[in-house]
Amino acid sequence: MALGIGVLITERLSCAAVSDTALVGDLRVDPEDSAIKDSLQGVPAEQIIERVVEQVRRLNVPEAPAYIGIGMPGIVRNGYVQDSPNLVQFKGFSMQAAVLEAFKPLFGTRLHVAVFNDADVMAAGLAAKRGHLDRLIRVWTLGTGIGYGRYPFQDGVWEAGHSVVTLDPKEHYCGCGGIGHLEGIMGHRAMRLRFMDLEPDEIFQQAKEGETRCVDFVKLWHRALAAGTATAIHQEGPGKFFVTGPNSRYINQPLLIEYLHDMVKLSPLQSYSVEVVSGGEAVATVGAAVNAAQTAGLG
Repeated sequence: MALGIGVLITERLSCAAVSDTALVGDLRVDPEDSAIKDSLQGVPAEQIIERVVEQVRRLNVPEAPAYIGIGMPGIVRNGYVQDSPNLVQFKGFSMQAAVLEAFKPLFGTRLHVAVFNDADVMAAGLAAKRGHLDRLIRVWTLGTGIGYGRYPFQDGVWEAGHSVVTLDPKEHYCGCGGIGHLEGIMGHRAMRLRFMDLEPDEIFQQAKEGETRCVDFVKLWHRALAAGTATAIHQEGPGKFFVTGPNSRYINQPLLIEYLHDMVKLSPLQSYSVEVVSGGEAVATVGAAVNAAQTAGLG
């Protein structure tokens, strides 16, 4: 695989040079302090791209890259960000064209740029890390919102975090404003809104201690993830599902599998598996580069 660059734009910027599905040199992040969670909120899209260019410049790559892959939240299709609730300044933004123009002074005009949803690049990164580039894998990323990624990359919306998993009209905590969504139950923001007196860590700890309200919610939380996974199985078939992200630590795997068994009854669909894994920015930047290389016909 030719040398490329992977970029992740989420709560902060991450970038790295990538070759043969592995990092070349160090991962660069901006800001370096991981405790800063809102460094991109309200920052104009053009300024964020300038910061990306500066971080890539500091990589000091040994040769001009052939491609740049970018992962970011939102509905991203054909290089355009159609919507991005977590980075609203990018809504309607022609990301691919803007990045290509910004990198012209550094790498010229022959650079291939591709933009993907951040969950899709995480899926590609995990596929590369685990030697699964020859098969279908799907990834749930549990954090502020709920991401759903798929590898191999296929054009589509893939906002499965907004799957409707309940018909209860009181379930209105999703960040998009929709009712009954998976993210409205499982998302970090949604949990804080639901339990105004408890943080998510406290919810799951009190559930272990037997507090009824928290026990009931933890069951609902796992049932919601099972429902989203079962829907994906019924739509695309069984296979490997990874769960990652900061809130994957809350997963009770036996409980999740129990609920899945209740929801997936057709025997040809029961050869699925679910595994909780660590992801991280380095994995996602590799995935962004892998997807870009493949769309350029270089991987």
